Amino acid sequence: MKIENFPRRLLMCIMGVIIAAISVGFFKRATFGVDPFQALMSGLNSVIPLSFGTLYVLANAVLLLFALLADRHYIGLATVINLFLVGYIADYSHQLLLQVLPDLGIPGRILCLVIGIVIMCLASAFYFTADLGVSTYDAVALIITGTWKKGQFRWVRIATDLICVAAGLALYALSGGSLSGIGAVAGVGTIITAFFMGPLIDFFNRTVAQPFLERG
Repeated sequence: MKIENFPRRLLMCIMGVIIAAISVGFFKRATFGVDPFQALMSGLNSVIPLSFGTLYVLANAVLLLFALLADRHYIGLATVINLFLVGYIADYSHQLLLQVLPDLGIPGRILCLVIGIVIMCLASAFYFTADLGVSTYDAVALIITGTWKKGQFRWVRIATDLICVAAGLALYALSGGSLSGIGAVAGVGTIITAFFMGPLIDFFNRTVAQPFLERG
């Protein structure tokens, strides 16, 4: 953990986690697919009768145990904040958007997707720049490549993302979910988050997150 400018790093970490959780609510409301890990969580949520927030904590607790056993170097304060906040805030923001925007046509859903993508990239820039640890899911690919020396990170991350999406879709199908509702698990939003968000995260990192940290 970096000690220099810790209060501002902590603020950036909390802001990043909260904004990221809100972005999941927009992704879920758009029903064009969520990011790969959330696709797995949505699939699990379709077969396990628990609230999304509680299920998120439980699933991440399992991944946290794996990370602690394999290489606790990647675990930090941000990991704990992510574990306990993201699921509940994402669930609340989704339910709020359902109430505020009960009837959305295609244009409204596209707008929600765009908002979700933009604020998720902003959140990622804050979260990564704070450098106080990674999420339990991010730790998996880092451990496989950095600790176990198995493959390159980008390919391992693509593989774990594909596994999450495939598992999420399989669980959704197992629950008897309809084809019309599959966008709650995977779709164009999933593809965008998996392959095309890097440049936007880099933009927010250079123009917002780094300047915010350096002002401290």
